[in-house]
Amino acid sequence: MALNYKMKIVIKGFVKSSLIDWDGRIVSTLYVPCCNMRCPFCHNGGLLLNPEGYQTIPINEIKDFYKQRQDFMDGICLTGGEPCLYEDVLDFMEEFKEIGAMVKLDTNGTNPGIIEEAISKRIVDYIAMDIKAPLEFDAYNKASKVQSEKLFKNVKESIKIIMSSDIDYEFRTTVVPGLHDKEDIRKIVEFIRGAKRYALQNFQPDGVLDKKLQEIKPYKKEILEKIADGIRGSVESVIVRGRE
Repeated sequence: MALNYKMKIVIKGFVKSSLIDWDGRIVSTLYVPCCNMRCPFCHNGGLLLNPEGYQTIPINEIKDFYKQRQDFMDGICLTGGEPCLYEDVLDFMEEFKEIGAMVKLDTNGTNPGIIEEAISKRIVDYIAMDIKAPLEFDAYNKASKVQSEKLFKNVKESIKIIMSSDIDYEFRTTVVPGLHDKEDIRKIVEFIRGAKRYALQNFQPDGVLDKKLQEIKPYKKEILEKIADGIRGSVESVIVRGRE
């Protein structure tokens, strides 16, 4: 699962209008295939394991859709998969900035160089970075199958780059019973202390990559709210997302 910077970006999923992928914004959500992690709780396994089974959406079609509706749409959310695997992802984001679209990037943080350049070039408006587990290699490997120490170090570097920037951002963790508990969240927050925003996302078992997890019941929302209450004050804002 090494990084491959020779791939050209392709879009394999296109949600034309979304109210849930960027809080307070109306965006088109664009899905790229392929990822260098294999999180067992991932909902987009098809994009990872069988990208050829999805139709490729022409980029001009997406741009035309936005331009015809830009009076009431804010921009795009680029997600996946892992967008930062693609060598031309910066050019892609810049194309949308040039037509007046705001750009949100969802990332696992394994390519800090791309993140840093996107911020410095002002071609990204919001970054949502997933933190899969406490920032200890064994825990991270269990939650994401990251395997490579280098990629794990890259994740920590990306956190530092994002937190030291002036960009709007959030970190987020999908909280999975058996993989995460209150102490795990506390450890994550200790690493990102002082961050602008941290979202606890409730695990949903339907269709996840690891079929064993499909039998696990999510945490009750009130449990996540209690965990959130315990970490408020360590970060500027804590959000709980997802149903029970």
